Amino acid sequence: MPNATLATSASHAKTGLQKDGYILQQLVTKDFKLRYRRSVLGVIWSVLNPLLMMMIMSFVFSYFLRGSNVENYPLYLIVGNITFSLMSEATNGGLTSIISAAPLLKKVKVDRWVFPVQKVFSAMVNFGFSLIAVVVVMLFFRVAPTWHLVWMIPALLLLMVFCIGISLLIGALAVFFRDMIHLWSVALTAWTYLTPIFWDLSLLTNSNAPQIVIWVVKANPMYNFLEMMRCAIVYQSTPTTTVLILAVAWALVALVFGLIVFHKTEHKFILYI
Repeated sequence: MPNATLATSASHAKTGLQKDGYILQQLVTKDFKLRYRRSVLGVIWSVLNPLLMMMIMSFVFSYFLRGSNVENYPLYLIVGNITFSLMSEATNGGLTSIISAAPLLKKVKVDRWVFPVQKVFSAMVNFGFSLIAVVVVMLFFRVAPTWHLVWMIPALLLLMVFCIGISLLIGALAVFFRDMIHLWSVALTAWTYLTPIFWDLSLLTNSNAPQIVIWVVKANPMYNFLEMMRCAIVYQSTPTTTVLILAVAWALVALVFGLIVFHKTEHKFILYI
């Protein structure tokens, strides 16, 4: 009997995971279709947008960064821009994922975590198209990829885990505190300037900035994820041990904290959405 009970529980768990996986797939597909519906260029915008932003920002900021150590600034810029945009898009989607899914949650019994996670997966799909822009820049500037490109895999996996954790956290909080939607917008703006997307850390060290400022920037989660991506594509080197440790630590902390908050509050969602 105990064996039969265990087998039944395992079968139900497997069926539940399969159902959640199917719903996740359908939601990601729906998001993709809605994003490019009635768009003449369609997914080409995912390639053109980072390229246009890179050209404009390169033209503006390259004059201010003459004292930095960045050799290939356009490539440096576009890698940082699309990586930060991935986090921004994923968390912005996760922020309102539960609220937006209210009609479905009231009619169908489905695991609620699917909705924040789906927004992260959708952002990853769009990021994949943005990588085409990176390839274009590498070809234009004749930057040949090296084996260090494999560092993109752990970098993206850790960033995805980090985004899932943040999305679960702020998605749950937004259900009870709608001000989170406005606060997160402000937080992302501040985060953008704290992260060396269009500037280089050497500007702080060369200007004798206080050590505490440099530490804050280096402890910034997105600094470490950007460094891993740039090591893979721009620097063509292995990330430092500190960067790797901090990237793993931030991903795990975000996931654990997000899961705890989401699990403790999800049973009340139906009362507030």
